[in-house]
Amino acid sequence: MNEIDSSKLEDNENKEIEDKKEQEKSRKEKQKKRQKRILISSLILVALLCVLCVLLVFTVRSIVGSSASGGSASGQVEKTTVTPTTAPTAVPTDTPTVTPTATPIPTATPTPTPVTALTGDMLVSDYAYMIRVSDQSVILDKNADARAYPASVTKIMTALVAIEHIPDLNTQITLSQEMIDRLYLLEASMAGFSGGEAPTAMDLLYGTMLPSGADACDGLAVAVAGSEEAFVELMNQKAAELGMTNTHFVTCSGLHDENHYTTSKDMAVLLLYALKNDTFRTVFTAKTYTSTPNTYHPEGVYMESTLFSKVESTTLTNGGELLGGKTGYTDEAGLCLASLATVHDEEYILVTMHAQGNHYTEQFHIQDAFTAYNALK
Repeated sequence: MNEIDSSKLEDNENKEIEDKKEQEKSRKEKQKKRQKRILISSLILVALLCVLCVLLVFTVRSIVGSSASGGSASGQVEKTTVTPTTAPTAVPTDTPTVTPTATPIPTATPTPTPVTALTGDMLVSDYAYMIRVSDQSVILDKNADARAYPASVTKIMTALVAIEHIPDLNTQITLSQEMIDRLYLLEASMAGFSGGEAPTAMDLLYGTMLPSGADACDGLAVAVAGSEEAFVELMNQKAAELGMTNTHFVTCSGLHDENHYTTSKDMAVLLLYALKNDTFRTVFTAKTYTSTPNTYHPEGVYMESTLFSKVESTTLTNGGELLGGKTGYTDEAGLCLASLATVHDEEYILVTMHAQGNHYTEQFHIQDAFTAYNALK
C-alpha cells in the first residue's frame, strides 16, 4: 500500500513538472511572438519614415531647382537688354557669349521730376518761389524776382547771422529796459522777455523764430555787433555772399522801411543755405519752446510757432508733411511765409509774399503753402 501511494505521488510530481515545462514553453513562445510583432511594427514604422524623408527631399529639390531655373532665366533677360557698343562677331555655339572679366557699364539714375499741376494763379500771394532741396530745381516761379517787403521773414537772416557769430549759445545776454520800451512803442511783436532779464542766446533764437519776437532778435543783434545798425551790416554782407542781389536789410526784425526789401527767390536761396546748419534747422522746425527759468520767469517763457499755432494738422493730402516755417506780416508786406515740407522723401522750400489779409482774416499765406505742397504728386 505504501508502495502504491509512493508511486502515485511520484507520478503527480512528474506531471506537475511537465505542466510547468509546458507553461514555461508556452510563455516563451508568446513572448517570442510579441517581440516579433514589436519588431515587425518597428520595421514598418522605420520604412514609413524613410518613405516620408525621400518624398520630402524630392519636394525640396524640385522647389530649389525651379527657383534656380527662374533666376537663371531672369538673369539672361537682364544681360540681353544691354546694347553692345560694337557689332558682335560670330562665335562657335560652345563658346560663352559673356566674357567673365567684362566690366558692367554703369547706368545713371535719372533725377525724379515732381508731377504737379501747380500754377501761379492757384495762389493768393502775388509772389512765390518753390524749389526742390535735393537739386534746387524750380517747381514754381510767380514773379519771384520782383522786390517785396519781407516783414518778419527777415528774422531767418537774423537767426542765421547770430548762430554764425555766437560760439557758445548758452551765453547769457542781458536785455535792456530801454530796448524793450522802444519796441513796445513801435508795436513790434514780442517774445515776452523783460528788461534786465538775461536769457541765453539759444532762448533768444527760439524767441526770434517761434513767436517772432523783436525783443529776442534785437537782443541777439546788440550782443553780436554792439548795435542793431552794425548787426544789419553783417546781414547785408551775408546776403551778398549768398548772391541775394535783390535784397537789402535795414532792421533785424523786419519792421517796415522802404529800403528794407527782398524777393521770394532771394529768401528761398537764404533758407536753402540756412537749413544746412543743424542748429537753425532745429529751431526752424520747432513747434513750441520754453526758455531757461530765471528770477524774472521762474517757469521760463513759453513760446509757440506763429505758423503751427494756426495749423490744425501738418499732414498733407499727398502723404507729405509741413516741417517748419517763418511767417511775417505788416500792412505794406501783407502776409508772407517761408516754409519747408517733405513729399515722398523729397524736401521742398516755398516762399510766398504779399498775400492779402492780416492776422485776423483767413491766413492766405498758410493756405497757399498747403495748396502748393499738396499739388506735388
